[in-house]
Amino acid sequence: MSVSYAILGLLEQEPNHGYELKRRYDRFFGRERPVAYGQVYSTLSRLARDGRVSEGGSLPGEGPERKLYAITPEGTAAVQRWLMTPEPPEPHLQTVLAVKVILSLLLGRPAEDYLDGQRRSHLERMRELTAARKNALLVDALLMDHAVFHLEADLRWIDLTTARLEQIAKEIQA
Repeated sequence: MSVSYAILGLLEQEPNHGYELKRRYDRFFGRERPVAYGQVYSTLSRLARDGRVSEGGSLPGEGPERKLYAITPEGTAAVQRWLMTPEPPEPHLQTVLAVKVILSLLLGRPAEDYLDGQRRSHLERMRELTAARKNALLVDALLMDHAVFHLEADLRWIDLTTARLEQIAKEIQA
């Protein structure tokens, strides 16, 4: 899962400071693995260096002033490219798939389009594996079967998620 794209997506919603970005990241994406403050700030530094975010002043409050970060047009374009690029089908893909769905919904983008593209990518990989399996040694066919079964599970997840998009959107906006 790419922390940098998740942070960019959160900044596309609204400019924010590092503490709040960490809180929102952990709420949506870091339930089992919260992101460290240091990782948030090093990511923001790299994104600023690459022209994807800009520092836009500070927020007063208790404690030190907090730098406010905002996404740039280049950052917005990068998020859009990432959201619309299917992930290579492989085991344990669900985390990245879920992040892309949630960010698409948070940003008001068509999550259905992303899921449709991901479905096409998975089906194409299944066709490739099925064709290659016909002439494969049994050991290789065993590995290909494993990959196909994981792809089938991902496809079931994609279908279920597509059917629940409206509910998910309501839940994350609460």
